[in-house]
Amino acid sequence: MLSGHVFSPVLSFARMSAIDRIVFFGTPEFAVPTLAALVAAGRAPVRVVTQPARPAGRGQKPQDPPVARWAREHGLPVMQPERVRDPAFLAEIAALAPDVAVVVAFGQIFPRALLDLPRHGCVNLHASLLPRWRGASPIQAAVAAGDARTGVATMLMEAGLDTGPILLEEATDIGPRETAGELARRLADAGGGLMVRTLQELERGSLAPRPQPPEGATYAPRLIRESGRIDWSLTALEIHHRLRAYTPWPGLTAELRGAPVKIVAAAVLDGSLIATSAGLDAGPGTYLGLREGLLAVACGGGVLGSVLGIVELQRPGKRALRAPDFANGERLQAGERFS
Repeated sequence: MLSGHVFSPVLSFARMSAIDRIVFFGTPEFAVPTLAALVAAGRAPVRVVTQPARPAGRGQKPQDPPVARWAREHGLPVMQPERVRDPAFLAEIAALAPDVAVVVAFGQIFPRALLDLPRHGCVNLHASLLPRWRGASPIQAAVAAGDARTGVATMLMEAGLDTGPILLEEATDIGPRETAGELARRLADAGGGLMVRTLQELERGSLAPRPQPPEGATYAPRLIRESGRIDWSLTALEIHHRLRAYTPWPGLTAELRGAPVKIVAAAVLDGSLIATSAGLDAGPGTYLGLREGLLAVACGGGVLGSVLGIVELQRPGKRALRAPDFANGERLQAGERFS
């Protein structure tokens, strides 16, 4: 369960003017709950700014991002600039005289001219407890690192990458089997309510922006397809964290017999169960045989210390198979190696 973060001390300022004219910046599914929460709270944006339609799917036809689709379905005016630093776009936003910009996973860097444009600045929703996991993929980074807790934070944007002062935070535990996709849905829903409360508190003048501490800052780079390649020198637990982190995208993949294979589901095995495989040259990535219906694969730390039990695998273009069916279909032999 998410829990509110109380700042101490909470400073009171003179009441700020009402926040009525909001411009919303967001693109993926993660941003939709915040937009919906604003509308439900009577704070419908005067503009919704999102990325242009991009080719997607098998036919590679241009498709609007989730925020654009939701906004149009609910009668909100949409803008889809190629570049937010374009002078024509900046002039159009300036003409709206926004009180505040609400930003959720938009996908472009704001120039100083845009940061300074709203009267009360740009308020960003970020999916971590800052300063840990600044950057483009904080949810995946937290899961991959085996973090026990994470959360969402609202902050005032500045020129640095996610370095602005924090307004409000909510923390939550990360489930031991929770995937990044599952966690993202929880954080997105929590973020909508947190943003609404942030705007309410800004109007009351009861929020004191809190500078991020210099210690503890970490960065989560943008994920690419190759981010999901398995490094078998890691421990089984570390690989399992990455499997959860890269589900649903980019997935966790290895190579077997020179062809890619996706690891769909896995578990960490007790290394003592594999003692009978000790005669193998069991370097990282070595298939040790079926154990308890799972493909046992040696990882960093040695056979007795670190074994991944693969539950389900998938070859490109084929359906996913349970471990015994995959092993039988491929006629796997103990001692073969995943790379």
